[in-house]
Amino acid sequence: MNNKEIHYRKIKVNSLSIFYREAGPADRPVLLLLHGYPTSSHMFRNLIPILSEKYHVIAPDLPGFGFSDSPAHEKFDYTFDNLAKTVQGFIDKLGIKRFAVYIFDYGAPVGLRLAMANPEKITGIISQNGNAYEEGLSAEWDGIQKYWRDPSQANRDSLKDFVSEKATWFQYHQGASDVGLIAPETYTLDQAFLDRPGNIEIQLDLVKDYRTNVALYPKFHEYFRKHQPKMLLVWGNQDPFFLPAGAEAYKKDNPNAILKFYETGHFALETHVSEIGKEILNFMEKLPL
Repeated sequence: MNNKEIHYRKIKVNSLSIFYREAGPADRPVLLLLHGYPTSSHMFRNLIPILSEKYHVIAPDLPGFGFSDSPAHEKFDYTFDNLAKTVQGFIDKLGIKRFAVYIFDYGAPVGLRLAMANPEKITGIISQNGNAYEEGLSAEWDGIQKYWRDPSQANRDSLKDFVSEKATWFQYHQGASDVGLIAPETYTLDQAFLDRPGNIEIQLDLVKDYRTNVALYPKFHEYFRKHQPKMLLVWGNQDPFFLPAGAEAYKKDNPNAILKFYETGHFALETHVSEIGKEILNFMEKLPL
């Protein structure tokens, strides 16, 4: 495989077709990139060429996102446990024995479930605005937390704007250091997927289930304390959803975690991919094989 070429592949996992991007030397350490909401592995399009010079990079689309299968919510249980089960099947199918994992947004609770289930496989964790502490939840979560407390149809319906074009645009632009660096195909592609028939119910199921991630935070912290994984935190400090306090909180349980803030928003790779890519390369050099 040419290191500079990105291959676009699909693989069957638990009856689902999972799309993924793959690049870099097959005999080099693996770095698994897990995207968040409302995007897909497309968010890594500029990062993969930086990392694949030295590492074997794999970036799947989660079920319900991007080019992976998105069965109707009546036919697939859209929970974070089930997303993690799918990614577990994905790494098992590809025969990945050891890997570092990059976690972002929804990819954080998925990746941290994987880490707890496979501590022997994890060489390191890179969290880019991937929250694992209640201190990191901003006021933008208030309406969602109301739905967790009372999952009524009225509260569910009140969140339908969560998947609107305006909300997607906001996620990319709010707090960004230079909005001129945000490629319009990012939020346009995300919105095209969000607007597919039935997708709003898929996303509202996941919004509802996100409460299970918060409930698991103490277990994540226990994992950090017990295993002390090598950890790099690269955080847009103007993220409207996940506050800098959420990044700083990691160091309570993993004091050796490396923390780097960037003057930007949620999608930090849109504005700071070169800087973040360099930090990841420096970090990866220090990881065990």
